Amino acid sequence: MDTVPTTAPAPVTLGESFKYWLKLGFISFGGPAGQISMMHQELVEKRRWISEHRYLHALNYCMLLPGPEATQLAIYISWLMHGIRGGIIAGVLFFLPSFLLLSLLAGLYLAYGNLPWVQGIFYGIRPAVVAVVLFAAWRIGSRALKNQVLWTMAALAFIGIFVFNIAFPWIVLAAGLLGAIGGKLAPHKFKSGGGHGASAREYGPAIIDDDTPPPAHARFSWRKLALKLVAFVLIWLGAMLAIQGTPDLYNMGEFFTKAAFLTIGGAYAVLPYVYQGGVEHFQWLTGPQMMDGLALGEATPGPLIMIVTWVGYLGGVAKGVFDNPVAAGLAGAAVATFFTFLPSFLFILVGGPLIEATRGEIRFTAPLTGITAAVVGVILNLAVFFAWHTFWPQGTADAPFAGIFDWFPVIIAVAAFIALWKYKADIMKVIGVCALLGLVYSFVK
Repeated sequence: MDTVPTTAPAPVTLGESFKYWLKLGFISFGGPAGQISMMHQELVEKRRWISEHRYLHALNYCMLLPGPEATQLAIYISWLMHGIRGGIIAGVLFFLPSFLLLSLLAGLYLAYGNLPWVQGIFYGIRPAVVAVVLFAAWRIGSRALKNQVLWTMAALAFIGIFVFNIAFPWIVLAAGLLGAIGGKLAPHKFKSGGGHGASAREYGPAIIDDDTPPPAHARFSWRKLALKLVAFVLIWLGAMLAIQGTPDLYNMGEFFTKAAFLTIGGAYAVLPYVYQGGVEHFQWLTGPQMMDGLALGEATPGPLIMIVTWVGYLGGVAKGVFDNPVAAGLAGAAVATFFTFLPSFLFILVGGPLIEATRGEIRFTAPLTGITAAVVGVILNLAVFFAWHTFWPQGTADAPFAGIFDWFPVIIAVAAFIALWKYKADIMKVIGVCALLGLVYSFVK
């Protein structure tokens, strides 16, 4: 059994932080649940940059926000460590590799159509994603759900979204209200972090530990809040003015700004809105092209909301915003991605100091603890959703078990989960092996 360290690691430079966020951008598979699990494993358990209590406090806030919660969590942690520069670096590097890869794939897709070897890789990655998400639910649940009340809330959240199809924002709201009430009636059930120093007892002291005061840049000030708000409004207005002369790009800027504020509950919650606008209203792409983009988004690193890069690229080409199709595609992809992610930086860099100021106050932390419990149930639902689409690929909402049952992905998913859970295998290696298995199987079956 490993000995728990007794001293905190040495402070991390911005350069060291840059290397980690760049690496994460290339390996952040598995959607938000997988990405959150990766960051927990690396930053809380191995590197000890931040304690579990502080990590969950930041995560709870990000789960409340519109936008990609894993991206915002990366921005929050890096901002806490290195200020605005750190937050911007982490946020950009989190989605930049995915932006480049999806833009490249969109160009290949339009030029050459479906590539069989790519489909084979996806065939192996999808069951790995099932295992990664299920493992994330187990990891977060086993650490955050410290009593029967929180376990019950997680179960109710799962039943609400899985059985009754209740929208994620309503589940978050209900969990927050129950947490607020519980914080008054039974505060001991809703204390986050498991008590003072709990994180250190399990993994050792962290650079940003349970009782580490917020650094100077993370302290709340109304003046700083107002200045940052003005700065973000000016950036948005400047970007909109820059594309005003190209109506299709201007429409994209407006549309994806609205979409960014509707993504409470993750990418799946906003997909119907993006589908309706991109396919039916603006006709940037077709329905089948949208579905192909979603499959690519699930199987490439970065947040799933990166589907907007795909939509923007195909939309730029379809509308001919420039004569050169590659330039048109890249312009559309850049506009869609920029306006989707700009609010994420706003929420963290403006709201972060206020969240740091409320840490440790039960009236603020109890609702967030309730939300954590609900999130565990929602992540489990996501694992079930992925499993269903992977094991019954022809299934529909009306006939969920229609068509053949694909047994090979089940074997891959079970083996991947055992590797993660029992043998503590590196997530990226597991995904790589699964991708190779899928590629080989697609050519021999």
